[in-house]
Amino acid sequence: MRHLGFVLAAYGVTGVVLALTVAWVLIDQRLRRNELKRLEAAGVRRSAVRVEKAGKAGETP
Repeated sequence: MRHLGFVLAAYGVTGVVLALTVAWVLIDQRLRRNELKRLEAAGVRRSAVRVEKAGKAGETP
């Protein structure tokens, strides 16, 4: 029982770091999704789509 404070603090810090990491990922996901929508609305397409279409048509990107 002498180490209870240390163990609880370690779990607490781990929980906070994990929660912050999940929040960061979710916020970044939302930002990237909005950025993709904005770019697609501006007519910018992904290069992977261009390469795939070019490969099917026998063209070079």
